[in-house]
Amino acid sequence: MFKNTYRLACGVLLILFGTAFLQKDTLSEEIKKADPVFVKRVVDGDTIVLSDKTRVRLIGIDTPELHFSRKLLRDSKRSGRDTASIQKMGELAMEFTQSLCLGKKVRLEYDVERQDRYGRTLAYVWLDDGTFANAEIVKSGYASVMTVPPNVKYADLFVMSAAEAREKKRGLWKE
Repeated sequence: MFKNTYRLACGVLLILFGTAFLQKDTLSEEIKKADPVFVKRVVDGDTIVLSDKTRVRLIGIDTPELHFSRKLLRDSKRSGRDTASIQKMGELAMEFTQSLCLGKKVRLEYDVERQDRYGRTLAYVWLDDGTFANAEIVKSGYASVMTVPPNVKYADLFVMSAAEAREKKRGLWKE
């Protein structure tokens, strides 16, 4: 019941306020002060490696698994999809993230926690043109929302972006 009410509320907000604010955001002064760094490699749809060798896990989003792992097996069991189809979706998500970020200058914004249990840096990634990469991946339909408290700064934005992607059948929601 709560999930349906929450989704309805998000839908109403989208209708009332439109989605203009989900387009390009301008970089805040705080983010502009962060040192820019280039994206050297895209590991998968929600993990990148920077030119300074920092491995960054994008906060608030989750893309289908590309590599064989226990999570891939769990996702397969939970969704009823075979691992090969999940990996194919993971490949599409990775390709989207590559087209969005690879070789581009980015700035990182942090939330409460700076690292995950695997030692990756947790961050919101902003391209120099003001594009909020985490939100763009969700809005384009290549990631679902994965909110892990206390890192919840943009959770509402991600939920609205995901609803829009599903409604407009973008990215992985085409089928």
